Amino acid sequence: MIYDQLSGSGDGEKYQYTMVGYQLYNTLTENGHVARGVCSVDGGNHLVDIHERTRIEKHGDKAEYTEDGGAVWRELPENTIVSMNMWGFTKSIVEELESRFASFLVENLPVNPLKCEYFLPYVVDELLKAGRAEVTVLRSVDRWYGVTYKEDKAMVMKAIGQLKDKGLYPRRLWED
Repeated sequence: MIYDQLSGSGDGEKYQYTMVGYQLYNTLTENGHVARGVCSVDGGNHLVDIHERTRIEKHGDKAEYTEDGGAVWRELPENTIVSMNMWGFTKSIVEELESRFASFLVENLPVNPLKCEYFLPYVVDELLKAGRAEVTVLRSVDRWYGVTYKEDKAMVMKAIGQLKDKGLYPRRLWED
């Protein structure tokens, strides 16, 4: 779907990007917190903005995030669309990333050298706010499986086994 979207349009007045948007509740773990790019999407399935939330947790049957170490928690609705960094870009993104990287390091590396992370959604959001990019959101209702914590491994292995049993995944990805 990303290929079809990108091959059907090239950069014009605005960069033409795409991303797969997942339902937040289909991307959470039972074993701790996760980081997700929380998206606002308009009626035409275009990304309006994206905010990286680095501490989202399941609390019972709801998802909440905090930005202050847990003093205040804010609920995220079940239909919240998030980015799992499944993006489709034109070559323009390379120049945009490169032009911002040095200043990002100067500003952020001294503040937190161990966790200084150059989040892709930050750059995309800057381009959106500047009116330089348009991002089409392709929505997925599939469950996202990932191993964020070692405790996630058994559940992910079981889920992949079930996908193989249903014929949705091949039994072997590569032949010996």
